[in-house]
Amino acid sequence: MDTQSIQRITELLTRGLAEVIDRRHLQERLESGDRLRVKLGIDPTGARLHLGHAVVLRILRRFQDLGHTVVLIVGDFTAGIGDPSGKNETRPPLTTAQIKQNYKTYEQQALKILKKDKKLLEVRYQTEWYKDFKLDSLIREASKLSVGWLLSHETFRQRTKDGQPFAFHEMFYPLLQAYDSIEVRADVEIGGLDQKFNILTGREFMKSHGMAPQDVVLAKYLMGTDGQKMGKSLNNFIAIEEEPSEMFGKIMSMPDSVLRDYFELATDLPMDEIDAMQFTDVAARDAKLKLAETIVGMYHGSIEATAARKGWGSLTTGQSMRWIGDAGTFVRDLLIVTGDAASKSEAQRLFEQGAVTIDGAIEKDWRKKRSAYSKSAHLLVVGKKKHATPFTM
Repeated sequence: MDTQSIQRITELLTRGLAEVIDRRHLQERLESGDRLRVKLGIDPTGARLHLGHAVVLRILRRFQDLGHTVVLIVGDFTAGIGDPSGKNETRPPLTTAQIKQNYKTYEQQALKILKKDKKLLEVRYQTEWYKDFKLDSLIREASKLSVGWLLSHETFRQRTKDGQPFAFHEMFYPLLQAYDSIEVRADVEIGGLDQKFNILTGREFMKSHGMAPQDVVLAKYLMGTDGQKMGKSLNNFIAIEEEPSEMFGKIMSMPDSVLRDYFELATDLPMDEIDAMQFTDVAARDAKLKLAETIVGMYHGSIEATAARKGWGSLTTGQSMRWIGDAGTFVRDLLIVTGDAASKSEAQRLFEQGAVTIDGAIEKDWRKKRSAYSKSAHLLVVGKKKHATPFTM
């Protein structure tokens, strides 16, 4: 195997990954030249993809670049009955129409990253094998997993301990996801850390069927604009189809501490170039500009990226607004300073209605004090304004 191929395999097994099981086995298969089937289960409960989703998609693209087939499994069956979300509650079921529409937009966005080549991309729906699944088949498959194994799931355990609702059908979800691996004969399954239990269940299940267990690739989390795991429920995400100026602005408003992770997880810049970067003081601002222009360029093209950078420059050069007031000033009063509200009561209503975004995250607490904002510069968006207002402390 040539040096370049070895380097690409090394990057595939390290970049953006939290854990690989069994790494040695997977590396040997990659180096052997075997063509692998790499599975990703798609949760069709939402239509917008964000940079957190793109972390996994970029890893899949690296598999494709090495000639392996990505198998996307649309969880239309499990989404139709409701499944455990990993957030100590059960998700409501979706209609067939909702699932189809969500996947349609998902595919459109995912293909900004994945190759559409039929040899490298296969799309399957769970209902292909579950629509005719009979009760005796389900019982037979369920007998291959122990109750002890299922109850070792951290989410199930915690909900039982806390006395929260825990429906019996939720215990079938890991089994169903594991059975997907058998149907598509997966060699590798990829997912986030929150999917570790279900993917490991796939390994156990495949062994019980006399199959070689799939290897497991778990991706790192990308932090959102508020420092928590990026997710739609927290509204701290940067969407793949975000307007270029908004995408650029959200990236520029992020704390310096997440810059390196964004370069590693959200771009394709060489790791040696990333390792040589500085992320403190003036260098951090230059790195952030490079990051914002790179990411906007990936999803919108170089022309839009250049325009977004110029727009940002004209917006911020000598035009940052100074937030007047002491440390105890309510954030509500900021809207009066910017002219976005004519009175304190109007400003309060805008916050309570979720119309105010600070640094890419909705802020509903108008009573939050100025002292709660630790960074030196921030971005404010009110209502449907296309441009952010920069302000400093």
